[in-house]
Amino acid sequence: MREIKNGEVILQSRKYITSKTDLSGHITYTNDYFCSVSGYSKDELIGKNHNIIRHPDMPKIIFKFMWERLNRGQGIYAYVKNSTKDGLYYWVIADVEVVAKKGKKMGYYSFRSKANQKGIEQIAKVYELLCEKEREGGMALSAETLNKFLANKNMSYDDYINHLMEGGGKLKIWYSFLKKLLSF
Repeated sequence: MREIKNGEVILQSRKYITSKTDLSGHITYTNDYFCSVSGYSKDELIGKNHNIIRHPDMPKIIFKFMWERLNRGQGIYAYVKNSTKDGLYYWVIADVEVVAKKGKKMGYYSFRSKANQKGIEQIAKVYELLCEKEREGGMALSAETLNKFLANKNMSYDDYINHLMEGGGKLKIWYSFLKKLLSF
């Protein structure tokens, strides 16, 4: 049973959403918690593009940035607002990594957990601004706005996300341990 408040599915603190995709972003694996939170069955998710859960409040520039990083073989952490099948939403901190075998990229693995409320409140304002800029001038204006925002904070994207994660270093160590434990 999902806990819902004001249209938001509230994630459990110690449960994790996991999924794998192929190189084009089509889902090849989901855990049961992903299905429970999103409202989709495994059959409805497997083979579909991961953007099936993309929320319209998410700026496209964040996904462009994510795909650029992944295509270079680099993982990324991001705050992501997702949609459910029944029109609700939920926030996660996503750790997206490249899955490789013998040096060859095979796909991507996403490990997601409940995002902290303080981080959500801050990033939601940034995402709202980026979406506004995308409507005004496309992704180029959104990218320019994001770069200026980060420059004004004197932070890289990674530094800013770590700051929002409150102790991001500890969370990253915990994620790494869990991924090894789960053999992903």
